Amino acid sequence: MHIETLKTFCDVVESGSLSKAAKLNFVSQSAVSQQLSALERRYDRKLLERGRGQPVAPTEAGRLLYAEGKAILARFGALDQKLRQRPEAMTGTVRVATVYSIGLHSLPPYVKQFLRAHPQVNVRVEYSRTDKVYEACIDGTIDLGIVAQPPRRPQLEIIPLKPDPLVVVCSREHALARQRRTTLSSLQAEPFVAFDRDIPTRKAIDRLLKDHGVSVTIVTEFDNIETIKRSVEAGLGVSILPQNTVRTEVRARTLSALTLSVVTSGFIRASCAGRT
Repeated sequence: MHIETLKTFCDVVESGSLSKAAKLNFVSQSAVSQQLSALERRYDRKLLERGRGQPVAPTEAGRLLYAEGKAILARFGALDQKLRQRPEAMTGTVRVATVYSIGLHSLPPYVKQFLRAHPQVNVRVEYSRTDKVYEACIDGTIDLGIVAQPPRRPQLEIIPLKPDPLVVVCSREHALARQRRTTLSSLQAEPFVAFDRDIPTRKAIDRLLKDHGVSVTIVTEFDNIETIKRSVEAGLGVSILPQNTVRTEVRARTLSALTLSVVTSGFIRASCAGRT
């Protein structure tokens, strides 16, 4: 068994998604499916349950493989790090926590660039809700957190990163889809697919709409960007999302993204480093 295949399997179990595991490992979803099929043929037993519309879940055998596989990956990572270690080279582990929208759509190119420059460093990326990222920064269980709209807290150092412009997204059948640009006023009373109320990006979008005197009709709320996109594709309503997170859907022509005529700061991605 290749160590990369074992890591991919563990990523599928942790994320509950073949597509997310594919992005984490910089391979295609088809390649992930082939790796999983090879594992199941090797052990002649089903390792994952893949119900349509449901997160991927491990079988009893899959849970055993996951538990033992994580231990093997940890030991291999430590061995790999020792063997690669060179005098004066940057070594060790960098622990990063981020929200899915950033981790899946924006972070991978930067991780690849960093690893090319520092191949002896092990970068561990975890995915969590924004409030959990803050907590992990403060208690020191991670080295760096990357979130959108970070609050100012005395225990954290906030380092602003490149902002991502906001766009209005709608289904290809929506009346707005015929336009390339729009205004916030065009969303007045529109059915709107929103983030949950306790998510900072929801609060930022609410402020943006309020500042421009626009009132939308919230039809449903979710805690992650992927579900929002699927709901907009299904025609449940429009939404406002970072441009970078919908590039794949725009290229596939499953969503339309309209540039806003007002200047928006977008989702300010910032690293939150715990003070020492």
